[in-house]
Order: sequence, then structure tokens, then C-alpha cells
Amino acid sequence: MRSIENHFQTFTMLAIVSLMVMASSGCSTSEKKDYQNFQTLLDKGLSESIPGILASVYAPDQKVEWSGASGYNDVNARTELKPHNVFRIASVTKTFVAASILRLWEDGLLGLDDPISMHISELHANILKTDGYDAHKITIRQLLMHSAGLAEHTQSPKYEIDFLKKRHVWSRTEQVRDLVEYTEPVGKPGCQFSYSDTGYILLGEIVEKITNKSMGDAIRDLLQFDKLGMSNTYMEDFEGDFSGNRIHQYFDGVDTYNFHPSLDYFGGGGLLSTTSDLCRFFYSLFNHSVFRNQATLQTMLSSVEYKTEPTMDYRMGIWQIEINGHKAFTHSGFWGTYVAFVPNLNASFAVNYSQRSSTYGSASILPNLIDVFTETQKEQLAK
Repeated sequence: MRSIENHFQTFTMLAIVSLMVMASSGCSTSEKKDYQNFQTLLDKGLSESIPGILASVYAPDQKVEWSGASGYNDVNARTELKPHNVFRIASVTKTFVAASILRLWEDGLLGLDDPISMHISELHANILKTDGYDAHKITIRQLLMHSAGLAEHTQSPKYEIDFLKKRHVWSRTEQVRDLVEYTEPVGKPGCQFSYSDTGYILLGEIVEKITNKSMGDAIRDLLQFDKLGMSNTYMEDFEGDFSGNRIHQYFDGVDTYNFHPSLDYFGGGGLLSTTSDLCRFFYSLFNHSVFRNQATLQTMLSSVEYKTEPTMDYRMGIWQIEINGHKAFTHSGFWGTYVAFVPNLNASFAVNYSQRSSTYGSASILPNLIDVFTETQKEQLAK
């Protein structure tokens, strides 16, 4: 992996661009300094194992709307990351799928406690049945909350790195078949939390079946991306987005750019986005600009108690955590994407690492971004 020999040059260029953007929006000198503090965090976060970082902070009430980039997009070609670059958000797609299901629920097109047998294909219901899953007893609500007892179809030999390099083309049906072929049920529906991509590919099927649209088009329409100003969030082309705007994403040094998108495409993942759009969506969600009714957000955030303590406080397409003493709602994506909304700050934060690694787990830069943001607000109030 490369050294960071062009580090200072990258920082200087991005800082100039940031200052130009702030000048055009009427930012004060103190605000320019605060934006530079965000950028400095990105630059300091680079290392031999982390070649690039994208990040955004969005808090319009406090007049903060910042996006930055540091490091390389393509390590071999030495192309630099840009704040507007899109990337595979992987499991952060689940938040969008869950919100779409809830929009359909608001419109009376499904019930959250409907058995999934009402909405998925007979083929998929029968495949599930061969492994002991009863589609008449599993509900949409349970899929949303990962409590349906489903295992995880990605726990198969097909998801080993050498296999993925071959650009195998998956279908939703093949992934459901992989669930029953390579795994066993976790437990009875509603009795435990067990994270399952397979549950969300079934939810993706439900969205498509009810709307009679592709999942990408349905999500965009149901969640009104145009109204929210989200012009850079869309379903990746089935053969891959090679327009030049999608970044190279790495897994322990392996460039995954040419991995076929169908490996994570049908609801568990599939969307491309930017950190700016992700911030805007999470902010809009919690400021009641996504659902028709404010009470729907409370339904999305409702929690469940299990006999066995769950590994995460997962709600519907989102989970609750604590960051620096702040309650936050978050989702992450396998390749290195992290988004969080902090209610008491009314601010959203998004980060994407170019390199996904098992060694650094959660996005360590997120707490630092929140610290800079809160300190800035304290200083503004003290003036």
C-alpha cells in the first residue's frame, strides 16, 4: 500500500475549494476555520491501510453543510478522491428499503404484520419452506427488525474473496437458495435478533412487487429524492457503474471495483450515494420530510425486547448507539460507509473509507467530527 507523499498537496487543493464554496455561501471567517478543522481530521485519518476518506456534516439549523475528501480514489492510478464521488453504500441501503416499506404501509398497500407469503413469490416461499422457514408465520415487521429467524445467505463459500473476483452474477432467487443450502434457521420468528441480508432482499422483492417498479426506481419515487435534493443517490447499473464517478473501494488491499454489483444488490445493498446525500437523507428522515405522518418515524424507531440480549439495538433499517455521550441513530455498510444522526444536535454525519478493513471496526473519525461540531457550537453560543 502507498505512502502519503502527496498528502499536503491534496489538503491544500481541497482546502482552497472548500473556502471558495464557503465564500459563495456567505460563511463567516470563524465558519471557514471550523470547516478547515473538519478537513484536518480527514487528512490526519489517512494511513498506509486507509488510502482515502470521504465525509460530510449536515446541520442546516446551525448553517453547517460541509463535505470533504482526502487521499486517493484509485490507489494504483493515484487519482484523488473528490467530495462528490459516489460509492457502494452496501447495507446502508437497508435504511432506504425500510423507509420505502414504511411509505407503502402509510399508503395502506401492506401491513407490517402481514405474513410475507402475501407479498413474495410462491417460488421464494417454497424455497424457504425446504429449510423449515414458514412464510405464513414470518411478518414484514420481523424482516425489518432482523427478528424473523433467518440466517445469512452471505455465509457461503461463494462470498470468499477469490470467488467474488470472478464477477459471478447473482439473482435474488439464487441468494434465497444459498440461504437454505448453506445455512440453518436461527430460531423461531420474533424470538431473537439475528442480522440477515436475506431478509432485506425479500423486502426488496416486496417493494418491487407492490410498486411494479425496479427497486431503485421505487425507492427514488417513494422517498422523493428529487424533493430532498438527493441527485447523487441511485441504484447501480446491474453490470456496474463505470462512469468514472464511482470510487475504488478496497477490502484488505484488494480492489473491489470490478466485483459484480449483484453480490449485494437486491435490498441488502445496491445503492450508490455520496456522503452529502446520506447526510441529507438521515437529516430529512428525522426532521419529518420523508414520511407522510410524523408518527411513522416513531414506528420505525420502535424497539423490541428479546429473552437474549441482541448484539445491537436494531429498529427498522436503523439502530441506536451512543457516540461521545450523545444518543445517535446509525447504519453502516460493509465496504466502509458509516452514517449517523444525532437528535440533540439535530445534525447528521457520514463517512466513507476507501478501504474496508476488519481491523478498525466502527468509523473512528465520526466521534471526532462530532467533537469538532459540538465545540464549534459552544464557541458560537459563547460569542
